[in-house]
Amino acid sequence: MTTTAPKKKLFIRTYGCQMNVYDSSRMTDVLAPLGYEPAADPDGADMVVLNTCHIREKASEKVFSELGRLRSLKTENQQDGRDMIIAVAGCVAQAEGEFILQRAPYVDIVLGPQTYHRLPEMVARAERASAENRSGAGKPGASRPGVGVMDTEFPIEPKFDHLPMPSASGPSAFLSVQEGCDKFCTFCVVPYTRGAEYSRPAGQVLAEARKLVAEGARELTLLGQNVNAYHGDSADGGTWGLGRLIRELAEIDGLARIRYTTSHPRDLDDDLIRAHAEVPQLMPFLHLPVQSGSDKILRAMNRGHTGAEYRAKVERLRTLAPDLALSSDFIVGFPHESDADFEDTMALVRDVGFIQAYSFKYSPRPGTPAAVMESQVPEDVKSARLTALQALLLEQQGAFNQSCLGREMDVLLDRPGRHDGQLLGRSPYMQPVHVAGSEDLYGSVVRVKIGAVTANSLTGTLI
Repeated sequence: MTTTAPKKKLFIRTYGCQMNVYDSSRMTDVLAPLGYEPAADPDGADMVVLNTCHIREKASEKVFSELGRLRSLKTENQQDGRDMIIAVAGCVAQAEGEFILQRAPYVDIVLGPQTYHRLPEMVARAERASAENRSGAGKPGASRPGVGVMDTEFPIEPKFDHLPMPSASGPSAFLSVQEGCDKFCTFCVVPYTRGAEYSRPAGQVLAEARKLVAEGARELTLLGQNVNAYHGDSADGGTWGLGRLIRELAEIDGLARIRYTTSHPRDLDDDLIRAHAEVPQLMPFLHLPVQSGSDKILRAMNRGHTGAEYRAKVERLRTLAPDLALSSDFIVGFPHESDADFEDTMALVRDVGFIQAYSFKYSPRPGTPAAVMESQVPEDVKSARLTALQALLLEQQGAFNQSCLGREMDVLLDRPGRHDGQLLGRSPYMQPVHVAGSEDLYGSVVRVKIGAVTANSLTGTLI
């Protein structure tokens, strides 16, 4: 008679970008053969992973605050004769791995974004170390210097070559096609934590996409730190850009929608621009971070483009694809930013128009060139500028939402709504849309007439 080993509970807390959401899903995949299944919260979990992001302000402090809470849970588990593996993954782990183990020696594993395919091996090592520690004289919860497993290398072989193919868990799925960054913006840690730009072979991407669609995905979002820098090897010995890859993906039967994020203006080439006009499955919504409207600040950021060049690419996009809408990223209060520089940003926002945006006050990231620049902008000035910018951006978002009132649009229903008999979906422009409909419509793309608008969502009726 065979017995089934009891399942172990895995809780992953994900911070930051969509790439981290994708990475968390893949860590779940690689740990499944070890008997781990997802848990809704860390209480009673056998393993907790903090998948961290170094982009947001005070990222490290937030991680250590969460680790403090997990230490208490770990101690409770040990007192009950069980253990909890604590792992820190992602960009904070990559940048501050040794410091994490020094400050929080109860952490069992520290791993960078390029090594999670080796997570099963790390878990085995951590379990052996934990067993050895329990057999010794140490008290439950005591610090165990030198026990933690750390892997923050940049492997020669891409991690994707060692990962199982992901499975679709709903109508929308992420598909990582590119990682890393060679741009070295002076405010950003990504080149140091994610490594150099790497594009997956086109055949590998297409095979993964076909599997996801066969399992029910109707929409794929192509991911990369600089996704439109994609230059994947193809089976014919050539190299495909993102525009060519999108055209090939559009040939997959059953794939209704394609999106991609995040883009860099320097890599938005003409073939990709034309794809927005020529590929019906490519949604008319593009996240194209500009960061600033001031050429002086863009140079200081090492962005490699000017405000005029950004405007020109937007004009080219809208000429070929008039329905296209944009979102963007903005940083205010970058070192040396004057009132005139900030007004250049406000002017660009007024000229271009955005339906959505992420905007932040500049905060120094250790190890980046901007962190040691002179003429840091006072905090109160940064706060005032951010307030003014966000007011303008929210005004534009509200105006666009209001323009949708009475329109008909296609909506992918990808989750249940808050109320019985309600489904929630996404418009082509990524707006949440509430629709009254039966459960059998889940996963369908339906035609909806928008009848009500709020600041952050739409409500429609089936046509």
